[in-house]
Formats: sequence, structure tokens, C-alpha cells
Amino acid sequence: MRNLTRTFAAVAALGLAVGAASYTPPAAAREVVVIRNAPPPPRFERVPPPRVGYVWAPGYWNWYGGRYVWVGGRWAAARPGYVYRGPGWRPYRGGYHYERETWVRDPHWHR
Repeated sequence: MRNLTRTFAAVAALGLAVGAASYTPPAAAREVVVIRNAPPPPRFERVPPPRVGYVWAPGYWNWYGGRYVWVGGRWAAARPGYVYRGPGWRPYRGGYHYERETWVRDPHWHR
């Protein structure tokens, strides 16, 4: 009986290890929402004078309540060694999908 329990425990541990190594998040976590109609052209925004330690994040069209809604620009705290990439709508499978703002490493940055 003891050997059977040990064998079962070893097989269970192996199964958990294999399952954890091959886990992928649920499809909902990777879901891409596609909007069939293109967003309107960006609105003109007067960019305020520069602020030390900040970058200007321009306004963009957000999808809310079944329609596009304008979100005005704002100041974002700068991140040394990174470049701000604003949000936007990109063509995707016959429609458009929204890509959130992000910070990407600046390949030219040196301390």
C-alpha cells in the first residue's frame, strides 16, 4: 500500500508539473475586439509647452458604449531609457483593433 501511495504521489506531481509548464491563459484574456468602422480622424490639440520630466501623450479615440469617444491628451511622467508609444487603432482582420499606450525600450539610450 505504501508503494502505491508513493507511486500515485509521484504521478500526480509529474502531472501537475507538466500541466503548469503547458498552461495558457483562457481565450478571454487574449481576446481582440475588432470594430468594423474606422475611427474618426484625430482631433487637433494644441500641445502645451514642454514640462521637464514629462512627455505629452496625445489624445485618441476610445471605443465606449458602442461608439468612438475622444479622450484628450495629457502629460505622462517620463521614463528614462524608454520611449512613449501612444494608443491607436490599427487595421486588423477587416476592421480595426485598439492598441493601448506603452513604453518601449529606447535602443539609443545610454546612461
